[in-house]
Amino acid sequence: MPPLRNPILPGFNPDPSVLRVNDDYYIATSTFEWFPGVQIHHSKDLANWELVTRPLTRKSQLDMRGDPDSCGVWAPCLTHDGDKFWLVYTDVKRKDGSMKDAHNYIVHASAIEGPWSDPIYANSSGFDPSLFHDDDGRKWFINMIQDHRRRPRYFAGIRMQEFSPSEGKLVGPMKTIFHGTELDLVEGPHLYKRNGWYYLLTAEAGTAYEHACTLARSRDIWGQYEVHPQNPILSSADAPFAALQRAGHGDIVDTPDGKTYLVHLCGRPMTQKRRCVLGRETAIQEAYWSDDDWLYVKGGPVPSLHVEVPGTPDENRYWAEQRYTFDQGLHKDFQWLRTPEPERILAIEGGKLVLTGRESIGSWFEQSLVARRQQHFSYDAETVVDFSPEDERQFAGLTAYYCRYNFFYLAVTAHSDGKRELQVMCSEASWPDGKLRMPFPDPVPIPDEGKVRLALTVRSDKLQFYYAMEGEGEREGEEKAELKKIGPVLDATVLSDECGGHQAHGSFTGAFVGLACSDVNGTAKQAKFDYFVYRPVQDKSDRYVV
Repeated sequence: MPPLRNPILPGFNPDPSVLRVNDDYYIATSTFEWFPGVQIHHSKDLANWELVTRPLTRKSQLDMRGDPDSCGVWAPCLTHDGDKFWLVYTDVKRKDGSMKDAHNYIVHASAIEGPWSDPIYANSSGFDPSLFHDDDGRKWFINMIQDHRRRPRYFAGIRMQEFSPSEGKLVGPMKTIFHGTELDLVEGPHLYKRNGWYYLLTAEAGTAYEHACTLARSRDIWGQYEVHPQNPILSSADAPFAALQRAGHGDIVDTPDGKTYLVHLCGRPMTQKRRCVLGRETAIQEAYWSDDDWLYVKGGPVPSLHVEVPGTPDENRYWAEQRYTFDQGLHKDFQWLRTPEPERILAIEGGKLVLTGRESIGSWFEQSLVARRQQHFSYDAETVVDFSPEDERQFAGLTAYYCRYNFFYLAVTAHSDGKRELQVMCSEASWPDGKLRMPFPDPVPIPDEGKVRLALTVRSDKLQFYYAMEGEGEREGEEKAELKKIGPVLDATVLSDECGGHQAHGSFTGAFVGLACSDVNGTAKQAKFDYFVYRPVQDKSDRYVV
């Protein structure tokens, strides 16, 4: 059986929480400001994964309007107590500066597909919450805590308190059970019990290139926890040329036949700029319990690119073209930003996706932007839009998007005289020197009527937009009009964690590609999209071919 090639969940699937219930494996990952919240994938063999649900689907569970970029849902933890599924998560309202506003919630469901309950508020003392079900029936809630005074640390340790399902709240004493190691920035805790030991797995050293997994244990759940003799058990910090970088934030799962695996986040930097366009992804490593009752990663601590798992991955599926039509609604691959009221921004009418123009593409409150993850280093994307703007404040089209500060946007818009034109728009951070180019590249006049085909190609670090008028030069039975280049070749690597926002840190998502519509006049102009195509490409310019 050929080994699996990591990652198992490519393209913005960070902070994995893994779970096995009988013969079914589940992984929950962070979704940050993208709605619906939390991705849960399912597998029977640890090799082939299918997105089965996003459980946070309604306003009572999650409302992220106003959440800044890379805030929203952080580090969910998915568990099962023998009766029902439990999911805990953070909704981060502010992450910059010395203080963070991070609210932790608990939901549950009898089946993984739901329905999931309304949330129980837990606390706001820190983020990355986890729920542990002890064998005596008690439940323990743990999360990192933050101290904005930095006395002595900003990430002040892992705090624990009992959770009472009957009372619907945390009860009893709370205690900081682990202060972390010299690696610092302790977060992402998970508790386990084995052979009379309580094991605490945490993430340390930040989620960039120094990231790591730390393991500690105690005979008493309250501690004192001793640290693994070969800490960290997983990290790429000392292996700058390893294929999988930024390795850390892990969780453990056992197979029915007794093997143990560690899932963890990772990043795959591209070009000498070392930018992770695909964001933080989920990989898997085989691990084993030694005679000293400590867990070790096979071949670790540096993560392996190739790993033996029970199943064999279907490579053909990974490279298959995805052609999305809207006859049956919006495909599960798509998400939108922040709002729990999608009816205000999108609808399906006559097999078309209709986007209602709201705020600008960079709004933190309500914009019409529907997109899917970039999961390959090279790909093509295409759509057809029907849009009749009246002035320059109405625009709709195709976007490659990371955040409000980092995006590229080919839009059908109009001049102030109402004449339609195509405009390539970019954010200020999309330029190498961080300065906004005004005006944008010269617009291209187009007829005032007719649908427009919009496309882009990404080849590793290079992005190019294209367009054609639908029906232009076509006759019955003939191929569509040839796509024409528009705008310059753009640097696709700015759609990455390393470039997100105004600073080269503190961004945690990944590149998306999709459809958008804005009407900053406030008149809710609508755009109709016929289809959307995402076509993976194996290109020689890629550093990795997964």
